[in-house]
Amino acid sequence: MTFGEGGKTLFAAGDVDSGDLGESGLGGRLRAAVRAGDAEAVRDLVDEGADPDTRDADGLPLLCAAVAAYDGPVAQALVEGGADPDRELPDGTTPLWRAVDGGSLAVFSAVLGEEPRLRLPEAARERLLALARSWYETGAAEELRRRTGASGPAATVRVQDDEYRWVDQVSLGGLAVRAGHGAVLTSLEWAFRILAPVDELVARAVRRADEDHVDWSEVCWTLTRRRSFETWSAVVAHRRAPDRVPRRFVVDYLRTRGLVDSSRYYEQQESELLAAWVTEETDGAILAQVLEMFAWHDRPDEEAVGLRYAAHPDVRVRREVPYTLCAGYLPHTPAARAALRTLMGDPDPEVRLAACSASTRDADLLPDSTRTLLALTGAPEAGVRVAAAAELSRPRDRTPAAAVADGLAALLGDDSQLVRLEAAYGLALRDDPRTAEAIERVGPLGDGFEHDHRANELWQWKWRKAHPADG
Repeated sequence: MTFGEGGKTLFAAGDVDSGDLGESGLGGRLRAAVRAGDAEAVRDLVDEGADPDTRDADGLPLLCAAVAAYDGPVAQALVEGGADPDRELPDGTTPLWRAVDGGSLAVFSAVLGEEPRLRLPEAARERLLALARSWYETGAAEELRRRTGASGPAATVRVQDDEYRWVDQVSLGGLAVRAGHGAVLTSLEWAFRILAPVDELVARAVRRADEDHVDWSEVCWTLTRRRSFETWSAVVAHRRAPDRVPRRFVVDYLRTRGLVDSSRYYEQQESELLAAWVTEETDGAILAQVLEMFAWHDRPDEEAVGLRYAAHPDVRVRREVPYTLCAGYLPHTPAARAALRTLMGDPDPEVRLAACSASTRDADLLPDSTRTLLALTGAPEAGVRVAAAAELSRPRDRTPAAAVADGLAALLGDDSQLVRLEAAYGLALRDDPRTAEAIERVGPLGDGFEHDHRANELWQWKWRKAHPADG
């Protein structure tokens, strides 16, 4: 459902374009493609010459139909094909207005178009901001109640807004809207280069304590694009919040920022921040995440931190400890070796895997890690067996090669194809005489393995055997 200014109902999804107007030309085919939600066909038809501003049976641009149906891919195809998101409609709204009103970040992002800050006059920008802010501050259910006059509770369902993020869809009085107006507001502010206060944005994000909610993820992404030290400092200050949710947000922000900004200055700032935080955090889940990021930095205090938490009661923390004990890889100190040997005997198989992974370059620890990994190939969890086989597939100097190869060969009857693939890969790397049988036991690989290093190695092994003179 999409609404207009003053609370007027514009159209309901499902009532739009009830027919193809009897057309068999490009316009009729484009209407049919929009109705069917076929974004690829929409692109093809626009490329053939169909007018992206073709109207539906109600005289509205097809872009409005895509907005009403919450069809982001079709809306994007139309806008990229030239559909006008700012075209004024009979009720005084625009397709972009309706996208803001509908509360779907995915649809709004598809309709926003290029350079909105330069394209739209100030008055139009202010109206869009006010609309998004009003929805967010009032709340979707209360705004629907105001617009429809309906009483009683609203019906709320969780829906996927795009491939990765979700939002609530709220229905009341025959109308429905997606409650992603916080994310839409955040995106609009950034598009118009309005630098909202960091504390306000963080509060907006943590209102729904879920990294996959559109409000959280859009605030996090927006803050990473604000590159000033003032912004960074204001965000990371929330690591001292008494509530754990803002602290979780800081972790997410730092992780996201690390993916998009390789500045050495911020790397040093983050290193110092994490070194302090890792000694102060009391929540096990957050401490594990902080410890994981802390291990990315090459610091002289890494081992001391790892030893401090090697016996931590939270298994999530212990899973991260080994990576702090292998800083620089070699040589391990006697204390680090002792801690890693203890972690190889941990009750949790993922802790044991991490300890083995951190020990592969230490000759003194290789026998222990090999024995542990061979035992883990019999774990009940397929993911653990895959990881153990992957570790065993690596070159392992000074270990009994036959024992490792036999352990990999024993996995060829595993129920999991990924386990069999990893075992066959390890055998192929060793040119083990059982490799041909191993490849047969893997079986046909479906889609998604075109660029897989393991599948490629098996193909290369077969080619080498078939063309020995070229080897």
